[in-house]
Amino acid sequence: MDRSQARQICRDLFLNTLSSLKIGPRMRQCACFQTGILKVAGDSYDLSLERPIRVIAVGKAANEMAETAAELLAPAKFNGIVVSPVYPNQPNPQFKYFQGGHPYPNQQSLLAAEAVMSLLDHRNISANDLVLFLISGGGSALLEMPLKDSRSTMHDVTVSLDDLRSFYEILVTCGASIQEINTVRKHLSAVKGGRLAHAAWPASQITLYVSDVPEHLPSMVASGPTMPDESTIEDCANVLSRYGLLDLLPGSIRMLWQCVQDTETPKPGHPCFTQSRYYCLMSNRDGIDKILELASNQGLLAEADISCDDWDFRGAADYLINRLEILQKLHPGRSVAIISGGELSCPVTGSGMGGRNQAFVLDCVAKIAGKLIVVLSAGTDGIDGNSPSCGAIADGTTAYRAASIGLDPATFLSQSDSFHFFKTVGDEFTTGPTGTNVRDLRILIGYDAIYGAEL
Repeated sequence: MDRSQARQICRDLFLNTLSSLKIGPRMRQCACFQTGILKVAGDSYDLSLERPIRVIAVGKAANEMAETAAELLAPAKFNGIVVSPVYPNQPNPQFKYFQGGHPYPNQQSLLAAEAVMSLLDHRNISANDLVLFLISGGGSALLEMPLKDSRSTMHDVTVSLDDLRSFYEILVTCGASIQEINTVRKHLSAVKGGRLAHAAWPASQITLYVSDVPEHLPSMVASGPTMPDESTIEDCANVLSRYGLLDLLPGSIRMLWQCVQDTETPKPGHPCFTQSRYYCLMSNRDGIDKILELASNQGLLAEADISCDDWDFRGAADYLINRLEILQKLHPGRSVAIISGGELSCPVTGSGMGGRNQAFVLDCVAKIAGKLIVVLSAGTDGIDGNSPSCGAIADGTTAYRAASIGLDPATFLSQSDSFHFFKTVGDEFTTGPTGTNVRDLRILIGYDAIYGAEL
């Protein structure tokens, strides 16, 4: 295998894995509707009594999930709301669609939340009803409503869309983990942290979800709108303090925070969850397992390593390259691979364009210079930060090719401008939005060519 082949294998492994992560087929494997009975992963729900069915789909996979649910539920009667970053090509008249904002909320995000809360109005919902929630990554920004309650102190807190967007931008660029970010979001939102489940109570509730968070934290998917929230107000305060965020937040958000400090999200054991069931359709593990299978088919000796999930991107780069080089030494003459998943912490330090995947690969550029290594990192949603790329690919020649045209990786890293570095060098990796999201995937290949013959 030479460098060109190793690069192509990296791309093919990622793209062929993406094609296996389609949500429609996963839903059809998990659920079916026959003779008035909806079966989900072995559980049965009786719809023969014409129970009203409400469908609420939120996230990057919302369109396909809603379309598949409509197929599965036919001929039962249902209606619902779909909140996605894009409108579907063929909208279903039984759904009302909203094009929410991501990574920051937009006006449609707010209108969608109002529509969802109206659909779940306690005056129109009963224990005989069934609510089907279809949740996927991106839902935190796509569906949003600042928290309010009946106390007079809350009436004076008006959070503008501009303030809400600033709040999100500060959160997602401060270097906090997704768990920390969503802990804060949950406690300031009327539709997160189990509050949609509370709104839908006492109806029976089914949540089918695609996980874009660590496997042991399912309530962090889209900030857990339908799941019990294990995080607390104290946890939220600790995050705000740890990253020095309070002084950075817009005034209305600071005021809202002061008002909600004695208001908790619904916790495990709350009655609103007694008729709720949750089913994970797909996670980052599915992507890793598929890459391992495909890599083996390519003759690679491949190992998975997810121990650097949520690490700083620089530390993860050091760790994974070292793991690969150890594997190379243990198996001389073999092409080897390390497959990693999850998301990395990547604080924004400049005003450039890029995301955590491109930053990770850019940090690898100097570390793999002159070595028989190819590195690819990309988001399964097809989006990396504020750039049009999903990630990047680099090899042992990237540093030399960049230097030959006057590009310094360290400078681009400090400017958070990894996209323009890779665009100029020709190592950007772009798929476009994929309609799903099971976190990021990283592929590191050590190949066995005679390197000098490639230069």
